[in-house]
Amino acid sequence: MSRIIIIFAIAASYFVFAMLLNSVGIVILQSINSLGITKLEASTLEGFKDLPIAFASFFIASFIPRIGYKLALMIGLIIVTIACIITPIIASFWVFKLLFVCIGVSFALVKVSVYSIIGQLSNSTNSHSALLNSIEGIFMLGSLSGYWLFSWYIDPTLKSSTQWLNVYYPLAGIIIVALLLVLASSIQKPEPEKAQASLFYDFFNMLKMAYQPLVMIFIISIFLYVLIEQSIGTWLPTFNREVIGLPTNISVQMTSIFAASLALGRLLAGQLLKHIHWYVFLNFCLGTMILIILVILPFTSQPLSQNITSLLEVPLAAYLLPLVGLMMAPIYPALNSVMLSCLKRSQHAAMTGLIVVFSALGGTTGSVITGFVFEILGGQQAFYMSIIPMLFILISLYFFRKLTQKTAEGNR
Repeated sequence: MSRIIIIFAIAASYFVFAMLLNSVGIVILQSINSLGITKLEASTLEGFKDLPIAFASFFIASFIPRIGYKLALMIGLIIVTIACIITPIIASFWVFKLLFVCIGVSFALVKVSVYSIIGQLSNSTNSHSALLNSIEGIFMLGSLSGYWLFSWYIDPTLKSSTQWLNVYYPLAGIIIVALLLVLASSIQKPEPEKAQASLFYDFFNMLKMAYQPLVMIFIISIFLYVLIEQSIGTWLPTFNREVIGLPTNISVQMTSIFAASLALGRLLAGQLLKHIHWYVFLNFCLGTMILIILVILPFTSQPLSQNITSLLEVPLAAYLLPLVGLMMAPIYPALNSVMLSCLKRSQHAAMTGLIVVFSALGGTTGSVITGFVFEILGGQQAFYMSIIPMLFILISLYFFRKLTQKTAEGNR
């Protein structure tokens, strides 16, 4: 029973952070609509979210095992609860920046803790991969729920209104529920590998890990993946609004298809990867992603002949384009699982710190580049550019597989 409660606690924590993290695309769209912010300025919100994740992960990943994963989860949840409560009260663009800084720092605490706890709960590579994909699938269900929750508070007829900010009050309530689940769980504080090791020793050990060839190829792959996911996920609401021509609330609702595709893809991958080698599977996913972009994106350039008032009137291309998330979904958790399975459990917190750092940097880079291209050349060209990092991941996967095989042989 205690294991089930722990899984519920980390899943709930991940669920609420999915709602918060993936709301950045909605906040960008609403900042442009209701506050008159430019696309380039709005794109900086991704940086206020991701750079704190990167810096916090870099400096606190080795510290988290010392205070315990349970306390780290609770601190993260408390910080974002307070931030959600004050955001609608102040209702200004600078408070969005503060909100995403709080979300970023808190998520660093939560993600390092969750990944490390998964290592405690798993006794094999298969069980680790299955649980990690399930938790990541729940993360995307949280993202899906967030899109619909925000859309309920958006009135497309009130473009300059900040009434939609009231969504942060129920969000604060959901976070408190997750906090209570963590409080009721029996998450164990890890035993340090070396009793006399200092905090600086742990920190520099994490830095030294990054210079290993296997780890370098891995973090390049992670960086490129998140660059793709965030560039599409963050700008899809704006793409739906300005390129396809959908109303604001429907643009947000349609983006939930992308989140649903990611969730379904990760939940299915947890089962498929038990029977298919990860390298073959991920190459298939990347090839299909490129095909979807090349085939579907041209159809989004056709101007709408009518005003859209319901989901039934939305053109087919708007439904098909977000399905790229179905193929994208398994890549991130599969790579993480393969990498973490190569390491001792005592190294999981440090490795997760590196994962979070380079994921955050990839997310910010993708959002800013897409925002710049969107502003200068248009939304279609911005999305076509996602093919370039997809091709680079195909190359990096080849070397990642070679190095993991070499590591596995060396551990025999």
